[in-house]
Order: sequence, then C-alpha cells, then structure tokens
Amino acid sequence: MKISRFARSGHPSGQRRRRVPGLAAVFALGIATAGIAALAAAPAATASSAGSSGSTLRVEADTSYSTFNPFLAYFNGDLNIIGNIYPTLTTINQQGQPAPYLATKWSVSANKLTWTFTIRSGLKWSDGKPITAADAAWTFNLIMHNSVAATANGALVANFATVTAPNATTLVITTKQPEANMLYVSNPITGIPIVPEHIWAKQVAHLSTFKNQTMPVVGYGPWTLTGYVPNQYATLTANSSFFMGAPKFHTLIVQYFSDSDAAVAALKSGQLDEIDDLTATQFEALKGDKDIDLYPSVSNTWTAIELNPGARTQSGKKFGNGSSALLDPVVRQAIEMAINKQELVTKVWDGLAVAGSGYMPPAYPQWVWTPPASESLGYDPAKANQLLTKAGFKMGPGGVRIDPKTHKPLVLRLGIHSDEASDAEMAPYLQEWLKAIGIQVDVQSMSFNQLNTDLPEGDWDMLSDSWSTGPDPTYLLSIQTCGDLPTSLSQPGNTDSFFCNADFDKLFAQQSSEFNVAQRANTIGQMQQILYSNAVDVILYYPDNLSAVRPGAAKDFFYGKTNAQGFYPQQNLFINWSSATPVASDAPASSSSTLWIVIVIIAVVVLGGGGLIYWRRTTAGQRE
Repeated sequence: MKISRFARSGHPSGQRRRRVPGLAAVFALGIATAGIAALAAAPAATASSAGSSGSTLRVEADTSYSTFNPFLAYFNGDLNIIGNIYPTLTTINQQGQPAPYLATKWSVSANKLTWTFTIRSGLKWSDGKPITAADAAWTFNLIMHNSVAATANGALVANFATVTAPNATTLVITTKQPEANMLYVSNPITGIPIVPEHIWAKQVAHLSTFKNQTMPVVGYGPWTLTGYVPNQYATLTANSSFFMGAPKFHTLIVQYFSDSDAAVAALKSGQLDEIDDLTATQFEALKGDKDIDLYPSVSNTWTAIELNPGARTQSGKKFGNGSSALLDPVVRQAIEMAINKQELVTKVWDGLAVAGSGYMPPAYPQWVWTPPASESLGYDPAKANQLLTKAGFKMGPGGVRIDPKTHKPLVLRLGIHSDEASDAEMAPYLQEWLKAIGIQVDVQSMSFNQLNTDLPEGDWDMLSDSWSTGPDPTYLLSIQTCGDLPTSLSQPGNTDSFFCNADFDKLFAQQSSEFNVAQRANTIGQMQQILYSNAVDVILYYPDNLSAVRPGAAKDFFYGKTNAQGFYPQQNLFINWSSATPVASDAPASSSSTLWIVIVIIAVVVLGGGGLIYWRRTTAGQRE
C-alpha cells in the first residue's frame, strides 16, 4: 500500500502499498545471481563506511526500485527510502499515534477548517539551505495544482482549500470540509514528504520523467541517500545532525533480491541482517536457528485477486482488453464464491494468515468490517454455478461456460508474479475452483515490473495484488475512488483496479470529516460493503507480517513485546532503521570470503534439491 499499481507492497511499518510476501522457489541459478548481486554490493558498503566506525546495516528491500521522485513513487522499495530522506509534518510513534517532526505543535480552529502548524526552526537541508514553512507550502500546493505532482498523493490533499506560509515557522492549511485525518497526511513512508523548493522548482517542467537518482540526494531525515545501483541496492548514510538523534549505524544498505529464498540464504550466511517479508515456509524453516530472531505481527496487509471491471479514464474513455464478462458484477460475485479462502490460508500460508472478506486488515480492529451473513459471498460453488447459469452463461463443451455476449468459451487470464512463491502455490487452487463453476483460467506468470506495466494499461482479466495500510485508512480507501482513475491514456493515475462508484466517493468524503472514531468506522464499514458487493478486489487473506533479524549483527531493530498470541506490535521502518544498534564489528567481508559464501549457498541448493527444508502446519488452528 501506489507501488506498482499492481504490486503495491505492504510492510509491518504500516505502509499503504503492496508488499511482496514471498518470492519464487530456490534454484541454483537464481541463488547464484542473487549471490553475485550481494557481492556487487560489498564495495558500496566499504566505500560508504570510509572514515566512520565502519558499522553497516544490511536489510532487504521490500520491492524493486523504480524512482526516488516522491511525487510519483508507489513501490514500497522506493517509499521506504523516500520516507527516510525527506521530512514530514508529523511522524508516527511506537503506539501508532502522530507525533512532532517538522511541526513541533499544531492547533485547529473551532470550526475545524483551519490548521496551524508551528515549524521547527534551525534545521537545514543537506546542502546547507534552511528548511522553512515555505518548503512545506510549496510541496502541498504543487500537489494540489499540478496533475503530475498529484500522481502519488493527490487524494491526500483533495480536501485542501489553501496552504500558506505566513512566515518561516508557520504553516496554515485550510480545508473545504473538516479533515479528521490531517495529522496523518504528512508522515514518513505513508504520507506526503516535504521537499526543498529550491531543488524541486527546477524539476517541475519535466516532473513526469524525473527519477531523482543523482547522488547524493538533497533532503533531510535520519538518512541521506548517497548511492544507488539499479535493480540491486541503495546506500544511505546516517545524518549525524538529525535533530531526533543520528541513527546508530553509519551506513544502511537496502538490497533488492528478485528471489526471496536467496534473501533468506543471505540472512543465514550473515550477508543480510534483516528481512521483513518472510513467507510461511521460510518462517517455519528459520524456527530454532540460534542466529536468527523471528518477529511476527498481526497483518496490516491483504492479498487479493483483482477482477477487471473495465478500464476507463475519468472522462469515461474505455481502453484495455479485459474480458467483457467481468463487466457483470454477478460474474465477479460468482468468482468470489467459488474460492475457498480458508483452504488457501491452510495450504499456502500454513495457518499464518486469516481468511479475508473486508477491505481493512486486522491490524487496526477499529476499521475491521465483516459482511453480514445475509450478504456473504463465502465459499459456495453450488450457488456460484446457479448465479452464472441465471446470468446466461450456459455450460459448453469441456465444462467451460459460453459467454452470451461473445459466444466464446469463458476463459480468463490470471496474472501472477513469477518471483512470488505464494502466487505460484495459489494459482492451481484458483484454476481448480473456477473450473468447477465453468470458468477456464489461463495462468500468466510475469515479473513484478511486467505486472505493474499491464495493470494501468487495462490488459488483464484477473491479477494477484496486495496492499497494506497504516493506522489511518484514508490512503488505502482513496485508491478505489473515481478520482484515482487515469485522467488520460498517458497519465495512468493511481487506481487500484479501475473501480468507480459515486456512493463510495460520497462516503469517502464523509469519513474524512468525521472526528468521532465510532461514527467514522461506521461510514468506512459502508464503504467496505460497497467494495465487497462489487467484488472487484476479492480479498483472499491477510498474511501475518513475518520478520527476522540477526541478533548478532543488530539489536533493538524491532520494538515492543509479544502479546498472548505471540505477536509483536506493528513496526515502523522509520523507527526500526534508526534505532537498530550495532552489536559487533561488521566490516564488509573480503571478496574472496564473500565468493566462498556464494559457492557454499549454491552447493547447498543443488545438493538439497533446490529448496529449503521445512515442515508445514496442517491446520490453521495450529497457529495458536
């Protein structure tokens, strides 16, 4: 939860974009490639640590990198970096509540239409220029009045009327209607980053193509982005003058792995210090490893199958090649009823997930909604068959229904990630269940980037997707609004699946102005009911957040204590990366020793049949 329009990634920190919960099964060639990438990263760590204590923290990137332009970014890999190198008005503390960052304090008028923020004085951008309220006002106004700048975060300022900076330490935001989530609009990773006007004013003319990848990037935060190798890693250097305190590590290497089993192998070998998106299989395999600590937390993420209801722009221009059958909500409802979600939880996630229905995940129970029994689209293949027959989809040769409009067999494409193990495990079940109601499913396995290219073009029928949310649900809800449809074929927008519903949009505006949590939750429940009945995002499950760290390399990375169910609190990467503390010297290994580790990994994979040894839980109940 914005991240690739289809591979948005979520993360324990409570991000709004898609996470990659787990990637492809291990093969010797894949491990070798990842090992070589890790080897290539070693010189960067050495160079970045020059003149310092040499402490380097190495973590896995949530997704591949696309851009460090905060006006366009929606991949979690990008957002995690951006959220740590640019400031925001507020931050989110360990309790999930807004806390001061650039704004030291704030107040709201009696009519709740005017917010006044006092901006911290004395701070400077990394090039030495002062940070003032004018930078914040310029950032917000650009998003409000420039359609390209609004690509990533336009929905968050849709209710803003004016933003001004009367002086260097005062920011005033007036809204059209009361804004209940104002303190969540600009916070690290999940909100709007504030950029230096004197740098970005020069980029407005070509903002749509500017990737912000010239190092070092001028910003302000706990870290400075000082290095980047495409498709491999980003290097961050600690900001020793950060007002909240400098990070404990001098250098942070955020490494991308196209295969998550390769990342786990790197964690076990000591070439990686932390991972926060383990699959259930990997999590079980790491249990009992004395060199690794595990940190599960309640899911703030959903995984879904998106059903294309018809790609169109805001003006109604249709495009793409999605199946016309999916224009009918009855067909989409039948597909949802054909899927045994609990079996996916058991078979794909070994019980380390919860079967899905509502749009909001269980990490934030105040927003959770479940359908009433009378309107449930739960597993019922017999009823699904009845719905399709009544809708005119008669059974044809080979048990495949005939589309009454095209008079062709009802064949739907299912796009899955080629680099995600859970997708590969899930696909055969979906094929079997949909075949049982007369729908043939052709699985199309594509790369992360290809899937994200296809979605905004509308060239798909069904896609596997996943999003996460922070404590405020506004952003996750916004991606289903009509305003997030593309404005033109050249401006793809930030829509999740081309959903557009006037009643949903009305409720979206209403919930934003409701300061009473119970009242707002009721409105958000109504919104979830609309999404559920339209069955555009068939929420399959909410996978537990499964993280791991090497305690011998870093302590205090994760915070909090387990509850009765063994779950840690929701984590926040902005806090995690800065609070992590070196345990011992972690000077980069020599090239010869690193190569030896790679060779050993390859040998283990080949001899072991290409997979990690693991055991599976047989019932979801065993998670307790």
